[in-house]
Amino acid sequence: MDHRAVIAGLSPDTRRGLTEKSDAPGLVRLAVYLSLMAALAILIAVRVPFWPLLMVPQGILIVFLFTLVHETIHGTAFRTDRLNTVLANVAGFLILLPPTWFRYFHFAHHRYTHDPENDPELMSPKPQTLAQYLLYLSGWAYWSGMIRTIVVNATGRNHDVYVPEKGRPKVAAEARRYLAGYALAVALSLLLGTPLLVWIWIVPALLGQPFLRAYLLAEHTRCPHVANMLENTRTTFTTSLVRFVAWNMPYHAEHHSYPAVPFHQLPRFHEVVAEHLRTTERGYIRFHGKLVRDLGQSDAAGDAAKS
Repeated sequence: MDHRAVIAGLSPDTRRGLTEKSDAPGLVRLAVYLSLMAALAILIAVRVPFWPLLMVPQGILIVFLFTLVHETIHGTAFRTDRLNTVLANVAGFLILLPPTWFRYFHFAHHRYTHDPENDPELMSPKPQTLAQYLLYLSGWAYWSGMIRTIVVNATGRNHDVYVPEKGRPKVAAEARRYLAGYALAVALSLLLGTPLLVWIWIVPALLGQPFLRAYLLAEHTRCPHVANMLENTRTTFTTSLVRFVAWNMPYHAEHHSYPAVPFHQLPRFHEVVAEHLRTTERGYIRFHGKLVRDLGQSDAAGDAAKS
């Protein structure tokens, strides 16, 4: 049974319950999340003993704001649209991810999930060798790609096929606001003569990005190129801590099957579709262990063919 059949079989009451939005779950999660970020930032700022080690968890929290941006552009993090809009922009600013542009990109990804011809996520091929795997995890492609995207958008030269003509002025204006904000942050740091933003934001984000890359790689890598969302997308069974930081997005096949389900209802929807899931993994370490083994075997086969 594919995802369409599963959803079609839901009763109207079940659908209403699954898709009901609420501000409270998102606000509670956000409050805890921001409190952790603020606490770590303060500890780094006052340079407690071994403070550089705190930049790793701080960085993980910063880069996993990606999942907050993801939920807010879907309009499912909060019931109040204004909350979704404001927090998408604030979180996106911290990770170089303009939400208006990302919404066009991401909705095309949903429309053409794992379609090699049309899914924009596949415009950057997944790692096929161990060297490509390590480069991907470094986050270099993400940071360089997003800097390039923001600059191109700001100059009004966006030609992404998934951005409609009427949307190009919006992404241009958004990118210019982001560049102005980054310029202001640099100016304030220079004016105050402090590198504080470097230690509580920039360096942590660089250190945290490999963790986000590792998480994202599990979503679709080596899944079948088919239309069934319960098969072309991987649900990864993991800890409650990871699900908290990632706003329940490890339930990824569930999310792709029914994007209107808010993050706080995904565990419930998982119970509905669990028996129909076709691509799952028991943990991210297990996923990467298998992937590294397969990439190593491919490298060895390639070396043997050359000799």
